[in-house]
Amino acid sequence: MRSLDLATLLAAGAPGGSSCLTSTTSLEPAGGRHASVAPAKFAERGKKGGSYAYEQRYLGEESRYAVVIDSKQSQLNRAEQALAQAIEDGHPLLSRVPHVRVSYERDGALEHYYDLTLPHRVFDGHIRAGTIDGQPTTQTETYRSVRDATPANARALLETSPVTLVFGGWDSSRRSRQGRWRSALVGEIVGFVAASRDEHGVLTKPEPGVRGGARVDPVGMQINLGKKVMTETAERQREELSPATYDGIVKTAAGIKPGDAKSASVLGLGGIPPTLDQLAGVACDTIIRTHVLSFATLRQMRFGAGVEGDAACRALLAALALDALARSDAELYLRANCDLVEAEAPKVRLDQRGGAFLEVEPLSIDAADLLLSEALAHAEKVADVKWSGLAMRVTGNPDIVSGAVDADEN
Repeated sequence: MRSLDLATLLAAGAPGGSSCLTSTTSLEPAGGRHASVAPAKFAERGKKGGSYAYEQRYLGEESRYAVVIDSKQSQLNRAEQALAQAIEDGHPLLSRVPHVRVSYERDGALEHYYDLTLPHRVFDGHIRAGTIDGQPTTQTETYRSVRDATPANARALLETSPVTLVFGGWDSSRRSRQGRWRSALVGEIVGFVAASRDEHGVLTKPEPGVRGGARVDPVGMQINLGKKVMTETAERQREELSPATYDGIVKTAAGIKPGDAKSASVLGLGGIPPTLDQLAGVACDTIIRTHVLSFATLRQMRFGAGVEGDAACRALLAALALDALARSDAELYLRANCDLVEAEAPKVRLDQRGGAFLEVEPLSIDAADLLLSEALAHAEKVADVKWSGLAMRVTGNPDIVSGAVDADEN
């Protein structure tokens, strides 16, 4: 089986090259096929607790219902996080990847955020609202060149925030000339559930079950407190409680009549009897992780470096995407009650056009690092690309961080 090399990426980045590289991996619950998994939950309007996302998909020739275990957005976030962690760890190669940093001071400590993990990448509101050397970010020449980048010449983005070109970005708040960059890398994890049909033979959407939840307090399953004790207990913890939690305790205490007592569950005291009120896990007979790297998307970009130089820049972006993919695939960490393992080695194939495909070896982290190193050296040579790490230091607006609250405080 052929290994992915720089020559392959250069050919894919040239006109008429491969449309896509696809990686598929069969997964299974770490506890065994009998174990259920916890899919991603999505907010549903007018409904509390979230819902699972079911879609009709084909598994082979059969139409089935599949549940989204990890969405396209989440898979991209995991790839970005893998790159961010390598950069923060001082990886000698990935530390050279250009990136933008926003710094906030909160409670006397400095916090750093990057375009790799901010939701809108280089066009994120935290970057736009900050300053660079005392000047508003959006008024600096460097940032204007990034916002003015187009597919006809994306050089400024390549050398400031290449992750925006790989993972996508939309400068949606801009009055005109909004940059719209679709993600060149997409992926997801879905699980196929048992097929069920109605009396007419029509495939029916699965109904998720519920599971029990309980809490055992060894001190006492029921702990009741009076108004004075409950109020004083909350006051002693006030500095460590969220405003919403503190207000809820005080409100509960205020409703206790003299001589009476109420459950101290608002203080996290006492037990909770078993109840069936939470979404249960889902049993899947087949779980598949899929990633697609679109060379067709990369070929829409030019970098002012001529035919050979532009192909080298596309190969560099492809290598960066593959490095992020190798690192994120190596960490099958999703959420509680959703531990998965690979049931087989990933199957990677490169589109050769006309219905032909080339099977290639999946990249390990070391192999992906080597490929990225070679792609960067080539792009430096033929396209004069300059990657030297932190490309833009932004000081965050202190008024924004002072207004930040956690979700449970709203």
